Amino acid sequence: MPIPGTPSRAELAEHLVRTRIAGDVATPRENNLSHYRKLANGDRGFWLGLELGDRWSDEQDVLAVMAERVGVNDDPEHRYGQDTIDPELTVSALERMAGRLRKAADGGQRVLFATGHPGGLLDVHRATAAALRDAGCEIVVIPEGLTTEEGYVQQFADVSVLEHGASLWHTHSGEPMKAILTGLEREGRPLPDLVVADHGWAGYAAQHGVDSIGYADCNDPALFLAESEGTLQVAVPLDDHVVSPRYYDPMTAYLLTEAGLK
Repeated sequence: MPIPGTPSRAELAEHLVRTRIAGDVATPRENNLSHYRKLANGDRGFWLGLELGDRWSDEQDVLAVMAERVGVNDDPEHRYGQDTIDPELTVSALERMAGRLRKAADGGQRVLFATGHPGGLLDVHRATAAALRDAGCEIVVIPEGLTTEEGYVQQFADVSVLEHGASLWHTHSGEPMKAILTGLEREGRPLPDLVVADHGWAGYAAQHGVDSIGYADCNDPALFLAESEGTLQVAVPLDDHVVSPRYYDPMTAYLLTEAGLK
């Protein structure tokens, strides 16, 4: 635990920079621009379960949103080398996320957790789920036997993940979330009131009218575009797989404290 207890806003921002969750992140500029271009060119693998149509066909428009909401360099001529995530934008987004979590807790809502980045964010979601359950929320249990072309949709520690070859799988696809929502409807069960997720899990849920909040890296622009359009409620910018998953602990503590759940 790099910071004991719950950090102040300033302490958290400094911690995010020191651990490269924000600040000078590991994702290179050329990778960011490549992903923005592929999204703009209609590569659905970068749409993260959303339906973007032709609204974002200019990669410069995508860059502008990413500069505003994530803090990447806004110079289109900066094509190689270092890129950034503004830690103040990360913390502000966490505070907005905390507000939605508080609403879920106050209403005893049904909440579904999922991650396409289990190596980094699984425990962030697990801790948030545990806090919401303690506050009176129902953590949605997914139907059994769900599959996609990539593997099995499973639930561990209250968090839905994709399993492939007896391993938890990194995926950008919205298909696992589609399998869950379709499975719930097939069983006659209500859809979640809120999805807390990342990647295509968050995007697909938001696209299909479920309140959705989540995390996204600076090379995954789709969720930030969805937030700018009002489809997704909150997208928190961060590096979603840093050296140690323990580096996210102070961030989680801050989130839960802001939400009144800790």
